[in-house]
Formats: sequence, structure tokens, C-alpha cells
Amino acid sequence: MNEKTVELQTRMYLYDLMNAAKEHGFKADDSWELNMVTDSGRSKLQKDYYPAIAMKILPEMLLQVFNSTKSGLKQSSANEGQVPDKKSILTDNINYLVAINPKRPRG
Repeated sequence: MNEKTVELQTRMYLYDLMNAAKEHGFKADDSWELNMVTDSGRSKLQKDYYPAIAMKILPEMLLQVFNSTKSGLKQSSANEGQVPDKKSILTDNINYLVAINPKRPRG
């Protein structure tokens, strides 16, 4: 696994997020909430929120892409209590990064 791959994945994901934000008319105070989830977690978020932007990422790269994306979005990592660590990402088969806007539940 190399840094270039992480950087590329992050850049592609941020690009998708910026496009979706523009497309869905995000206001200045709208923001993305990032989640690292399993396939079923991804389905649930996509069912509950719109837009929900998902990207499948190799589990061994997921944490790095998550952190890079957070800093790309200028979000702090202060409330990371609920974030899975590298070990649980591998054991729980977590392989998706899903961004949602908590203010936009699918109704």
C-alpha cells in the first residue's frame, strides 16, 4: 500500500463530495459527516440520507483515506471516539467511506 494510492483515493472522493455538494445546493453551513462502515452500513446510510456518497476502499487504506478526507474537508478529528481502529476495520469487514449531510434525512 503506498501513499500515492491513498492520496489519489482521497482526491477522487473529495472531488465527488464537492460535486455532490454543488449539485444538491449545499449552503455554507452544510457539511459532510464521514462514516467508515460495512456494506450493510452503507446501504442503511444511503437509504436514510440523500445525498449519501459512498466509496469502496481497501480496509488497509480506509483509516488513512478517512483521515486525509477529514483534513481535506477541514474537519477536526476531535470527536473520534466512535471511529473504528485499524484492527476493527479488518475484523469487522469495514470497507466503505460514506459521507452524509445529517441535516438531509431522506423523507
